[in-house]
Parts: sequence; C-alpha cells; structure tokens
Amino acid sequence: MARHKNQTKGPSQRQLSVGEEVRHGLSAILGRHEIDDPVIEKTVISVSEVRMSPDLKLATAYVTAFGQEDMAPTVEALNRHARFLRGRLTPMLRQMKYMPEVRFRADDSFDNYARIDQLLRSPEVARDLDGEQETDRDDN
Repeated sequence: MARHKNQTKGPSQRQLSVGEEVRHGLSAILGRHEIDDPVIEKTVISVSEVRMSPDLKLATAYVTAFGQEDMAPTVEALNRHARFLRGRLTPMLRQMKYMPEVRFRADDSFDNYARIDQLLRSPEVARDLDGEQETDRDDN
C-alpha cells in the first residue's frame, strides 16, 4: 500500500523518547533550584511536555509556574537561562549526538481544561444533560 506524502503523522518513537528524557532532566534541574534568578528561585515550575524537532536539535519545553497568573516573566527568565540549562542537561543525555537547543513556552493546556470544566458545569449544559438522562429512562 502506497503512503501519501501529504498525510500528517505524529512524532516518531525516537522524538517521544528523547522528549521524555529532556523533560525528566529539566524537571530535575528546576527542582533543585540551580538557577540564580529571582523570578525562578521562588517559583515551583512544572515541565508538562517537551516536543522534539524531527532532527532532535530543538526541544520546545511547555512549562507551568504554579501560583502565577502571568507566565510571561517566568518563560522569559527560563529562555534567558536556556544555555545554562542546556549545559546541565548534557551529562544526562550523553547518548545524544547533538545536544538540543531548548526553548520554553507557557503551557496553556491547564487553562483549556479549566475552561472545559467550567463549560460542563454551566447551567445550560447541566439542563441539556438532565434532558438526555430523562430520555434514557423513558426508553428503558
């Protein structure tokens, strides 16, 4: 069966594996508070996902700073210290031919989950769901 070139496929197993190793390494470094920056020192940062480029030379890390509404200062601080973090990652990823450049982005998936949860709890949706449950009871 021929493959179509315009099909979009997900990341390879290697990309996922390396991304997970980079995520573990970044989490460990950030958990030890090795960065001397006032914005980062007082913040608990979670690395929720790392996406690797197909050539494994670029890692995009999605982070969340707990207790902060505005993620911009934290993301800017992490990007300022990206070279330091890359140097700390090097011993953890010795099997890599090239050490990936790390970029940080704010992870907004938690905001999306909260928004969906709020929508599901809204009176309009609850009313519609109650209507479906009554219909199911009538069918039995």
